[in-house]
Amino acid sequence: MTIFPRMLEGPLSDGIVQRARDASLAEIHVHDLRDFTDDRHRTVDDAPFGGGPGMVMKAEPFFRAIESVRASVPAGSSAVVLLSPRGRRFDQETARRYAQLDHLLLLCGRYEGIDERVAEVLASEELSLGDFVLTGGETAALAVIEAVVRLLPGALGDEGSAESDSFEGSLLDWPHYTRPFEWRGHAVPEVLVSGDHGRIRRWRRKESLRVTRERRPDLLAAAPLGSEDAVLVREIEDEARAGGPLGAGQKGRRTSQIGTEKGP
Repeated sequence: MTIFPRMLEGPLSDGIVQRARDASLAEIHVHDLRDFTDDRHRTVDDAPFGGGPGMVMKAEPFFRAIESVRASVPAGSSAVVLLSPRGRRFDQETARRYAQLDHLLLLCGRYEGIDERVAEVLASEELSLGDFVLTGGETAALAVIEAVVRLLPGALGDEGSAESDSFEGSLLDWPHYTRPFEWRGHAVPEVLVSGDHGRIRRWRRKESLRVTRERRPDLLAAAPLGSEDAVLVREIEDEARAGGPLGAGQKGRRTSQIGTEKGP
C-alpha cells in the first residue's frame, strides 16, 4: 500500500518474484493509497497537530484501503505490517513466519510519518530494515517481499538454495566459487575440487563459522553448535592466534592457505 505504486511495479515484475507470480506461488497487488481518498486533489497528508515541520499521512485513506483489501480476500492467516524506522528489525526468522501466512499487507509511509491511529488500530506490527531512515517504506517493502517469496516452496527451483542461505541455522553463509579455477593468481580452495564430500562439508561448515565469528560474533554466540562445531571453532581460534587463514589483522582471503587445510 503506497502513494508511489510505480516504485514497486518494476522490481516486482522481474527475477525470482515474477517467476513465483507466473507459477502462481505468490499473488502480489500494489494498492495506490490515493485511490482511497475522498477529495478531488486525492490528498493523503496534512499538517501535524501541535505544529512542527513536515506533513503527516492521514489515517482515513489507510482505514478505507485496508477495509477494502480485507473485504476482497478470502479468510486466512494474515498480518498488516507498518514499515517504520521505529519498528522491530526485520530478520530471516520474520521472513519465515511471513512465508507461512495466507495474506501479508505492507503499509509504506512517507513524509514525517503516519497518523498514529493506523499503528494503534490497524497494524499487527511495525517493522524496520535497520537503524537508518529511508524516504519512504517502498524500498523496505521490496526487501521484505523478496525475502519472503524466495522461501515459498518451488520459488527457487532448488530447495537447497534457501536452506544454505546466510542466517539459516543462525550462521552466515560459507564462501562460494565457480570457474575458472584460477583467476589473476587467485585460486579456488583445492578442497572444493577434491571430490571428497566429507572434507568439502567440513570446510564449508568451518568457513561458515569463521566468517560468522569475524563479522557477526553476536550470531555465533547465540547459535546452537554441536560437538564438531566446537572443534572447528577451536581450530579457527588457534589459526587466528597463529596468524593463519583470515587471522586477526589480515585482509582478504588467502586461498593458498585455505586450500591446504586437511581433514581430521
